[in-house]
Amino acid sequence: MPPAPPFVPPLSEGQAPTFAQLGVAAPLVAELEHQGITVPFAVQALAIGDGLAGRDVCGKAKTGSGKTLAFGLPLLMRVGKARPGRPRGLVLVPTRELARQVGEVLTPLGAAVGRRTVVVYGGADIDRQVRKLRKGADVVIATPGRLIDLGERKEVVLDDIEVVVLDEADRMADMGFLPQVDWLLRRIHGPHQTMLFSATLDGDVDRLVRRHLTDPVRHEVASATTTVDSMEHRFLQVHQMDKVKVAAAICRGAAKVLVFVRTKRGADRLVEQLRREGVRAAAIHGDLRQAMREKALSQFDSGTLPVLVATDVAARGLDIEDVDVVVHYDPPEDHKAYLHRSGRTARAGGSGVVATLVLWDQVLEVERIQKRLGLSLPMVEVFSNDRRLADLGAWSPVDEGAA
Repeated sequence: MPPAPPFVPPLSEGQAPTFAQLGVAAPLVAELEHQGITVPFAVQALAIGDGLAGRDVCGKAKTGSGKTLAFGLPLLMRVGKARPGRPRGLVLVPTRELARQVGEVLTPLGAAVGRRTVVVYGGADIDRQVRKLRKGADVVIATPGRLIDLGERKEVVLDDIEVVVLDEADRMADMGFLPQVDWLLRRIHGPHQTMLFSATLDGDVDRLVRRHLTDPVRHEVASATTTVDSMEHRFLQVHQMDKVKVAAAICRGAAKVLVFVRTKRGADRLVEQLRREGVRAAAIHGDLRQAMREKALSQFDSGTLPVLVATDVAARGLDIEDVDVVVHYDPPEDHKAYLHRSGRTARAGGSGVVATLVLWDQVLEVERIQKRLGLSLPMVEVFSNDRRLADLGAWSPVDEGAA
């Protein structure tokens, strides 16, 4: 097989062939069509062919770009049937929420080709996960810590792994998981294919690529997701005593609002304050029981819960559809955090509104973030009775700043 070029230029979504033309098996194409998925996203059009060919793949793609199918379809087609406790495919992810979401995508597709997936992550009943593994798992989707725990219990052996996927490698690096990932990868001794996807490919992620991927073909997706231009930005200068009421006014004006705060305690406090303002909201952070996190996520994803208040760590890897507004209740630490948070609204080519609430002593901090993002927008002073809060996308902050 002739070697693929080391880098493939970005492909626009309009150029994408069909899944069948990419070589995806007919049962998988039928299942995708049943789910209403007929046109591949750019990352899928780029990566599926190389994945099916058995190449190591290094993909630069952000959350929401469609990369789960980009690695999941080749994975399910290439792995064989597994013996109990000896999976053939492995997907490593940084968070329990992402593990569940990847599982929700791959499980029905795996069933279409006779491959069983099992999802394992910390914070859930390990004995129940063990029982599922003992029934046989062709593909395991796991967070690194829980997989190590299962390995130490001799419930998972990695000797038969044929395909490894590292999903959201940059977030695994941010969360300090790369030593665990490296430890796991060094225990996969047989020949295998590795696919890595990450929003960034520098620093620790680059070292991971150089250490564990062999002559990878590199794909970078020119995606509309998580970019400054795909969002409507509003920087709102608010007063401390009025801040909660401003947030509540924004929440009342949209069907689905994701609010970011810096601390777990701050998330719980804001939820209570919003409820007192008549806004239905729930929190998601690391101190909550897994069942409560899953309930809040499920209700928010389905639209029955209009407002979700999240910390940065809890929201990593979330793939939630149709978020109308992202609110930075507490300004992010830097421009990268701004993009990570804000990308929950401008997904898969869509658009969205991002509102940052700025107190008087945060102005310089937020101006620095704007500069790093290439933005130069006025901070418009608002009060909670301002009618513009009900529809943030209906007015221009540039016009307001010039007024």
